[in-house]
Amino acid sequence: MTHNEELFSRARKTIPGGGNSPVRALRSVGGAPRCFSRGVGARVWDADDKCYIDYVGSWGPLILGHADADTVSAVQEAAARGLSFGAPTEAEIELAELLVQRVPSMDMVRLVSSGTEATMSAIRLARGFTGRDAIGKVEGCYHGHGDSLLGKAGSGRLTCGNPSSAGVPAELAQHTLVLDYNDAQGLRDAFARHGKTIACVIVEPVAGNMNLIAPKPEFLAAMRELCTRDGAVLIFDEVMTGFRVGPASAQGLYGITPALSPFGKEVGGGMPLGAFGGRREIMEKIAPLGPVYQAGTLSGNPLSVAAGLVTLRKIAAPGFYEALTAKTRALVDGLSAVAKKRGMKFSAQSVGGMFGIYFAATPPTSYAEVMASDKEAFNRFFHAMLDAGVYLAPSAFEAGFVSAAHGDADIAATVAAADAIFAGG
Repeated sequence: MTHNEELFSRARKTIPGGGNSPVRALRSVGGAPRCFSRGVGARVWDADDKCYIDYVGSWGPLILGHADADTVSAVQEAAARGLSFGAPTEAEIELAELLVQRVPSMDMVRLVSSGTEATMSAIRLARGFTGRDAIGKVEGCYHGHGDSLLGKAGSGRLTCGNPSSAGVPAELAQHTLVLDYNDAQGLRDAFARHGKTIACVIVEPVAGNMNLIAPKPEFLAAMRELCTRDGAVLIFDEVMTGFRVGPASAQGLYGITPALSPFGKEVGGGMPLGAFGGRREIMEKIAPLGPVYQAGTLSGNPLSVAAGLVTLRKIAAPGFYEALTAKTRALVDGLSAVAKKRGMKFSAQSVGGMFGIYFAATPPTSYAEVMASDKEAFNRFFHAMLDAGVYLAPSAFEAGFVSAAHGDADIAATVAAADAIFAGG
């Protein structure tokens, strides 16, 4: 038994499923999860000291790679001054100012401790602002484990093979309208029936929790138009896409302005941090200015803020996103080319520093198309790549991530590993 297997066996005695987030347990793909002991740049090492090229990057936030020296130094300096105060700091004001500067749709921002907390708070704020109860969410998009959002969801819920969650009251679920990604006509139909009762519509502008699905321009445009017409709050969940797909996030990339935006991942530079922000008239409804309550002892934690400030400043360097987008495109183009050469039913695509791979003839555009892809073929590929020293997301329903630390040699090695696997059928 390997040390990874020993640790997994030990974990299952005290941690449900052996992991502190469902996808980590590898129940979708089978086998024992790798327990990582360290990471540097684009690589991680497991408990057996095997090295992998990492395309998970802590599920996105490590856009600079593991253990970025500037980020680590900033966190160490912040820790030396105090781990937490539960009181304001100048650094959290600097981060809020930077976020408002980078994201034109946000006049004000509130820092929280996670992306899940950011989305939950944004929905509560939208309900408080509009005085309405109903929310619209898109099937396959995941916005954290808030009760209102787990009638159906992507990411971990898909991975567990159960698209709904026990423990969610029916009275809450009945206020959630489930929409189809990239179905503009379906949006129009839903608003025709329920538009004046909808408090908000929340969407991943680029879906990343049912694998990567790029939006059709008319889908996001219709969402903006309908929310404006009927007075609903449009929420772009940028927890995953925020500063991953471009310097102004997905809303900047596609030219659509939401009313509220939850952020996470890159905002904390790998540390626990989230944020939500938007129009001043909406944000001023949050306590202590308004009646919508939200609070958190560790909100704006100085260690997380220090990591976030370094990350956001470094990724603003000229040419950063052009380089990141190019190397991510090189990866998906390389994988697609070797799959075609070997006659494999395979496709791939990318948006900024995010990518998706699919065992399907063409990249999916909807939840139904994702579910129709060959999940078992992905599972075999995942394990073969793991054996070859390439760590992909352990689920057919998750996007992958390239960092600034990935070099040409990493991309070439990844493509070569896939070619050898495809050659073996």
